[in-house]
Amino acid sequence: MQNIYQKIFLILMSIISVSCINSDDSNNSTSTSLEFYQELNISYGSHSDQVFDLYLPANRTEETKVMILIHGGGWTSGDKSDMNSFRDYILQNLTDIAVVNMNYRLANETTDAYPTQINDITSVVDFLQNKQSEYVISDDIGFIGTSAGAHLALLWSYAFDSNNQTDMVCSVVGPTNFTDPAYLENTNPILQEMLDLFGVDATTAFLEEVSPYHQASNTSPPTILFYGGQDPLIPTTQGTAMRDKLQELGVIHDFTLYENAGHGWTGLDLLDTTIKLHAFMEAHLN
Repeated sequence: MQNIYQKIFLILMSIISVSCINSDDSNNSTSTSLEFYQELNISYGSHSDQVFDLYLPANRTEETKVMILIHGGGWTSGDKSDMNSFRDYILQNLTDIAVVNMNYRLANETTDAYPTQINDITSVVDFLQNKQSEYVISDDIGFIGTSAGAHLALLWSYAFDSNNQTDMVCSVVGPTNFTDPAYLENTNPILQEMLDLFGVDATTAFLEEVSPYHQASNTSPPTILFYGGQDPLIPTTQGTAMRDKLQELGVIHDFTLYENAGHGWTGLDLLDTTIKLHAFMEAHLN
């Protein structure tokens, strides 16, 4: 009987020892892993608009990629808070991706949209690269932009990403081609006022320089595009021509046109956008 008790005792001690080891390992793992971190309104320049919000996931590593969000507003208005729904979705559903939600200098009488806003994106990317070790992130990035922000995201990714850091870019109703006859021959005063930001008498060469359509190449990053068929500001050809150009260049891309939607959408169309964008991000940014 004593031998049986001794055996039971030894078995129990073995279990306790293993449990302690596992507990110690767990505690060590927890103590060395990184927690979720956020910091708001980080300055990346001297202007009050040159700030961004940073969200770093828990358990991040030097392989953690960064999604940069760029708001719309016709290059003259808007705020990073306009992108909070994208931010929240990523933080809740793609929890291994870092998020940067940026403001940029808005165009006005003394500040040109181009190249000011492209330079601001470059400043943010450079800032992140300089802080890469401190933040524990990779230098791989993606972009989601809406409207004017989508134009900026596409243009920077196609023409100004000198280090080929962009793994994917998403345009939601972004202008792509300022030489499009639908723009040059438009009769919409609101639309024309926006286009005049790039020069009332701008040359064709300049309009091509600021057009993602004309800057795309066979090395452009994977691109996902969403457009509305009834958009009063962004002609359908801005999306379809960009789609065709990417197809011609052999660039990985996805394109969706919501025939009855305008400059934004809700309901089933929004659900469709969410599903497609989520899958695209998992394929190209994870």
